[in-house]
Amino acid sequence: MLKITVVEDKRDWQDFLKLPWQIYKDNQYWIPPLLKDVTETLDTNKNPFWKHARRELYIARDNDKCVGRIAAIVDDNHNSFHEDRIGFFGFFECITDNEVAAGLWDSARDWLKQHKMDTMRGPVNPSMNDETAFLLEGFDKPPTIMMPYTHKYYLDLAENYGFKKAKDLYAFYKHASDGMPERIEKMIKRIKERTQVKIRPFNMRNFEKDARILKDIYNAAWEKNWGFVPMTEEEMDLTAEKLKQFADPELVLFAELDDEPVGVIVSVPDINQVLKHLNGKLGLIEMLKFLYYKKKVDGVRSLIAGVKKQYRETGIIAVLFYATEKAALKRGY
Repeated sequence: MLKITVVEDKRDWQDFLKLPWQIYKDNQYWIPPLLKDVTETLDTNKNPFWKHARRELYIARDNDKCVGRIAAIVDDNHNSFHEDRIGFFGFFECITDNEVAAGLWDSARDWLKQHKMDTMRGPVNPSMNDETAFLLEGFDKPPTIMMPYTHKYYLDLAENYGFKKAKDLYAFYKHASDGMPERIEKMIKRIKERTQVKIRPFNMRNFEKDARILKDIYNAAWEKNWGFVPMTEEEMDLTAEKLKQFADPELVLFAELDDEPVGVIVSVPDINQVLKHLNGKLGLIEMLKFLYYKKKVDGVRSLIAGVKKQYRETGIIAVLFYATEKAALKRGY
């Protein structure tokens, strides 16, 4: 018998956290997240996101076996910034069963209605600044860091429930072996000569200063992006501290005009290539594996890239992407 219940005790919590291992057990492309990271993301005392957001966690059990999970989320900052009443669902996982999926979405919908929301959108885990969306294409390759991987049948479950697509989110691949076309090289040279833009890496010795510059550009450059919500000081600080653990400062680049920072691109080593060997754990053995496989990472992901509004038609963003590829190749990725 199917039951949808609120996560309340330790058993519920463990079922919620570990369900993905059951859902993706035969999938070679899924990357197990670190259980510690998921726990801290959902922890209302540790994640500053929850200072302006609320959530309720649900699990679905069929004959006492966990078969689905979902989080219902209200982000007050989102609704204030966009002047709407959108509630979100996230952390959705489910077996191939429309009844289970509908039960989970019904529970999230009802909770969101109780909190005066008029629309349900998702998935976000738990915000647009985190892993977002159902996978639409690319089921035959593993996700890069902070990118979602979900089953193809989730799309059918969502459409059968009545969801409509809100937005397409794109990710692009480029292989180093493709090289750089000569016309691009010439274009970048012209942009550099015309703008006199200077590119510099993140200065770890001035970590707080450069982190502040990054935050200011991020909140200014992304202001009109679909679904964007400015990060609070605490959220940005936490994100910076997390990235600091595995980021390569040579891949975090600022664009400057007359010593004024006008753009930024943040790229990080694809640490998912390491996580796939850890199975969600981070004990002593896993730490040794982490250090070993980290040396073998051969890809990067650009998490964010943008320039301030008044410089968007100067071509500086192209220079940032160009400089990132050159830096990544130089660093051996």
